[in-house]
Amino acid sequence: MFKTLKYGPAFPERFGSLCEARQFMNTFTHWYNHEHRHTGIGLHTPADVHYGLATDKAADRRSVLTQARTRHPHRFGTVGTPKILDLPDTAWINRPAQNTTQETATTAA
Repeated sequence: MFKTLKYGPAFPERFGSLCEARQFMNTFTHWYNHEHRHTGIGLHTPADVHYGLATDKAADRRSVLTQARTRHPHRFGTVGTPKILDLPDTAWINRPAQNTTQETATTAA
C-alpha cells in the first residue's frame, strides 16, 4: 500500500495542513480498498475479498467474458479461453519466514 501511495501520481510533494493530509488519506484509502484491483488477490479489491464477494464476482467475469467471446470472436486474439486469476487461499503482507529447524526436528521425531 505504501509504495502505491508514495509513487502514485496524486501523492503531493507536501501537504498544506494536517487536515489536508487526513482528507487525502481518507480518499486514497477508500480508492485502495474499494476500487483498486490487486494482482495478488486475483484482480479483486480488498473489500470484495474481505466481505466474501470475490467468488461471485469471478463467476460474473467468466460469464461476461464467455458471452463477449461468443458474440465477437474476432476481437479475441486467442482460440482458448482467457485465464481469470484465481483467488489465493491466503494473502500476506509479510509472509512469515519458514522455520526449517523446527520442521526438521518435527519430521525427525
